Amino acid sequence: MDKKLVLLIGGPGSGKTTIIEELSKKGYICYPEVSRQVTLEAQKRGIDQLFLKEPLLFSEMLLEGRVKQFKDALNETENLVFLDRGIPDVLAYMHYIGDAYPAAFEDACKNHIYTKVFILPPWEEIYLSDNERYESYEQARLIHNHLVETYQKYGYNLIDVPKADIENRIDFILNNL
Repeated sequence: MDKKLVLLIGGPGSGKTTIIEELSKKGYICYPEVSRQVTLEAQKRGIDQLFLKEPLLFSEMLLEGRVKQFKDALNETENLVFLDRGIPDVLAYMHYIGDAYPAAFEDACKNHIYTKVFILPPWEEIYLSDNERYESYEQARLIHNHLVETYQKYGYNLIDVPKADIENRIDFILNNL
């Protein structure tokens, strides 16, 4: 059986992290969202929101982290690996803020292909802001649209995860692998 690298994507607050945490509890190999760690490390250095202050530096750090996750996932002993966000997310966020980026960003998207991509829709009822998530719900909806555009540009067929309780969402994902 070939290695399956399965992405969960969606705007902020759509439930990705909760699903990844539950899949992990069920024994699946799961990789967490890189941006929270990058943001927390920057905050320790006194930069409250690195993405807002230095978006290109933040994005370069994210890209590096996500490429590393991709490579690490390929080396897992299990054939199924779930990842919270992928490499094209970096470009989607750069499009969202209207910033330019080096050609290497696009090369990374073309050279690292995921098996399946599940997208979680904006869901106002579960949306929460916190110290690492500064976006409003409306901004989360715009980011969702940029994610759809970016992933489709790279040829991905996005699978829409329905709004449901956590177990039904997980069942949907597992049944559509």
